[in-house]
Amino acid sequence: MKLGQEGRYGSFGRDGYKVILMTNEYPPNVYGGAGVHVEYISRFLSELVEVEVRCFGDQQAGRGVPGAVRVKGYRPWEALKEKGDPRLMKAVLPFSTNLAMVADPVDARIVHCHTWYTFMAGFMAKMLYNVPLITTIHSLEPLRPWKENQLGRAYRLSSWMEETGIRASDRIIAVSNGMKDDILNCYAVDPARVAVIYNGIDTGEYRKTPEDDAIREYGIQGRYVLFVGRITKQKGILHLVEAASSFPEGVQLVLCASAPDTEEDLRKLKESISGKKNIIWINQMVEKRKLIQLYSHATVFACPSIYEPFGIINLEAMACEVPVVASAVGGIKEVIVHGETGLLVEPGNPIALAGAIRRILEDEELARRLGKNGRRRVELNFGWDVIARKTKALYDEVLS
Repeated sequence: MKLGQEGRYGSFGRDGYKVILMTNEYPPNVYGGAGVHVEYISRFLSELVEVEVRCFGDQQAGRGVPGAVRVKGYRPWEALKEKGDPRLMKAVLPFSTNLAMVADPVDARIVHCHTWYTFMAGFMAKMLYNVPLITTIHSLEPLRPWKENQLGRAYRLSSWMEETGIRASDRIIAVSNGMKDDILNCYAVDPARVAVIYNGIDTGEYRKTPEDDAIREYGIQGRYVLFVGRITKQKGILHLVEAASSFPEGVQLVLCASAPDTEEDLRKLKESISGKKNIIWINQMVEKRKLIQLYSHATVFACPSIYEPFGIINLEAMACEVPVVASAVGGIKEVIVHGETGLLVEPGNPIALAGAIRRILEDEELARRLGKNGRRRVELNFGWDVIARKTKALYDEVLS
């Protein structure tokens, strides 16, 4: 069945089947790249197929609105919250939310899950409703061993949930070739079941803007290096703080950083920036309009991650024509072309990080060229319309 419709892609037919996307994060509860991914892929996919999103939270949207993304939030079992070790609950509570997600009938032709938080819901949907399961891998638990300090033995449960979902998947989407290699190294799955489909960016929304009210609001003056991300070991934020001690006079470091993994991570960040006058810490989730301003007026964007399967923040910065300095890890190496759209450095090396940032700060022509090339690369390779079509093609393959 084809339903004629006019959309982003011009005149096309919207295929007559439904997909359920399952995710931990969905607006307004977005704190990482996976949440950004699902926000946009659901929007662009909805012009190709019918889309319902089941997520963690209280969201309710799109019911009874033709063509809209239907959204329903689910909460964990309240009775569990007071039970036992809080660290264990970090895996037990998501498990209970997964049960709630499949208690509602699954009336879709495809279930598509994002991150281990929803993989048990996808697994149960496949078992209970005989529906194909797609999983998108944004990171892998075995490659984040520091999480054992956060979860205790619940880390074994989160890892088992991830592995169970991956092994049960009819197709697995890796967000980069590096991520595909990691999946194959960690889990014994058939390489033919793993497809690489990159994360994307809405280039109409993310673009350089002259607006600067947010810059004034946060007290930023002159040139600055920008960091955007969660407060976690994975993002390498402490390496960047150390590198900032050798920035040229008058250059600020702006940390747009919140949502700490642990109280220990938060304490270490506070200690590391204490007394440093060239650091501005924005300890909140910044709304998109203000974030685009922060990107647009930055002299350099820094991504010092020690583990990053893709790094969607680099696309956001590149789309706003900011030169990027990032760690040469994971999918970052597939996003940034060293010397053309940014500079890559050894992960966990504050000296190399500082040197690359200073190189851009001291060479305006290099900064301008990297920024322009970055924008061009994003436009050519990472549009959400392209990614939605590739995802839809994968669905069609599974259903055929």
